[in-house]
Amino acid sequence: MRRIHLPVWLDGASKPRAETFVILFSLEAWCRASLLTLVPIEAHRIFGDAQAVSVLYFLVSFAGLSSTMVIPMLVHRIRRRWAFTVGAILMLCALSGYASGLPVLFAPGLACQVVATAFFEIVINLYVLDHVPRTEITKFEPKRLLFVAAPFTFGPWLGVWLATSFGPLAAYGFVAFCTVALLGYFWFLRITDDPSVSSPLRRPPNPIRYLPRFFVQPRLRLAWGLAIGRTAWWVMFFVYAPIYLLENGYSPEASAMIVSLGIAPMFLATVWGGIGRRRGIRFLLTLGYGLAGAITLLIPLAHGWPMAAAGLIILAAFAAVIVDGAGNIAFLRAVHSYERAEMTSVFVTFRHTAQLITPGIYALVLGVFALPAVFTVGGLGFLSMAWLARYLPKKM
Repeated sequence: MRRIHLPVWLDGASKPRAETFVILFSLEAWCRASLLTLVPIEAHRIFGDAQAVSVLYFLVSFAGLSSTMVIPMLVHRIRRRWAFTVGAILMLCALSGYASGLPVLFAPGLACQVVATAFFEIVINLYVLDHVPRTEITKFEPKRLLFVAAPFTFGPWLGVWLATSFGPLAAYGFVAFCTVALLGYFWFLRITDDPSVSSPLRRPPNPIRYLPRFFVQPRLRLAWGLAIGRTAWWVMFFVYAPIYLLENGYSPEASAMIVSLGIAPMFLATVWGGIGRRRGIRFLLTLGYGLAGAITLLIPLAHGWPMAAAGLIILAAFAAVIVDGAGNIAFLRAVHSYERAEMTSVFVTFRHTAQLITPGIYALVLGVFALPAVFTVGGLGFLSMAWLARYLPKKM
């Protein structure tokens, strides 16, 4: 009996289900979400003002964008499991830099975190494309967002609460624990690579080489642009909303709580995903981008009115979550199976491109205008994404 069933069991163990990756995304989300509000607040305390924080994020984002060009080739050389391990080590180095409280180490720490996130994202997404059937992607994305809703809802507040109640080391220690748990669970799974993309005889995927191939495909180009717009808004939200709330008289912990309340509707991701399947992803994205953009434009008008400012920030985030209900479906449905690794390595540059241009633009804006102008620019940007979403296929 063992000879009959053991090979079947081993074969099943090497083929993880969608739930496996949902747990990986959830653990990684706890690492990232617990730092989302804490790091900007600490950066504002250390470097002095919002424009200095913008310049810091702008410079650090070069590391993230450069890493997305190099990581795919590194993954090919050292295999995915070791690339994932490098990401975990970099995350622990980032926490050490933050814990020092020194400007000379804080900035490199932020760079390490950005690169670590790139490692995690590229490796997990490659495994998702290998093991989750294309026909199941539209169900997988809302489920993933539902599971990461808890860390992104409670993480921004939890990180600041731990730092204010027990000291920064408690917050960074919690993230270190989550990072070790993520790495341990990843190695426990022993996920196998797709031989067609991991063969040593296959040329390593170089994103620079595949840039022309990516951007001549209209659907991939559109998915990339929409993902940049979505990420740019959340960069604005996580970096500048806490600072804006501090200027309106809220304490760091209260600011973090408001940010967490804004992300709480992520628990409705499956609801929005269901609406997207019935009405179409184009309808869902147009609704989310348009509604969030309109509300964001109202936030500057509430400057000096703490309750109104907090309410509008929460409502804007609620509308932005509608966009997240679609996740990266536009890309996952458009990419060809025979070039998944190559196109994924290009597509994931959306995050670091957004993290680069967003603080760069806002550094220029803040050089001329006060902090509320950031939300004016962000609102206009989201409205432009609503217009762009109209070009998605009607049947998507």
